[in-house]
Amino acid sequence: MSPEITSLARQVLNDFRKKGLRVATAESCTGGLVASALTEIPGSSDVVECGFVTYSNRAKVRTLSVSDSLIDEFGAVSEQVAAAMAIGALVHSFADVAVATTGVAGPGASESKPEGLVCFAIARNGEPAIAQTVRFGAIGRQSVREASVLFALELLHGCIASKS
Repeated sequence: MSPEITSLARQVLNDFRKKGLRVATAESCTGGLVASALTEIPGSSDVVECGFVTYSNRAKVRTLSVSDSLIDEFGAVSEQVAAAMAIGALVHSFADVAVATTGVAGPGASESKPEGLVCFAIARNGEPAIAQTVRFGAIGRQSVREASVLFALELLHGCIASKS
């Protein structure tokens, strides 16, 4: 992990620890890298509840209870599915906050879903999920994934900072 990712992961853990909150991740295109960035830091077990890597649509449906109809209507790479993934991570864990990632790291892009298109969502118990899309561009698979990890950590940091 880059020093920037490690530093932000450490800050997220500190923020969550101070608030007594636990986090879960629901990841597709990042393949567990957000959870990895957090758990790379010693002592993270008091904050990190769990991580779900749901790379296939079937895994999103079975593991996170994302509806087939949502995937059929909007596609796996959509804000709607990202929000459902984050909510599913909360429902299927004891976490207080969940972050989700789903996107096209590349290759394999289409005209409507280009390489570097990633949808994120953050969900907090008792609140609606907030989703957004980022277009990182065709910067290469690894760079899209690293940029996505950084963005997901920023969402977690912002979620706690906005509740101070």
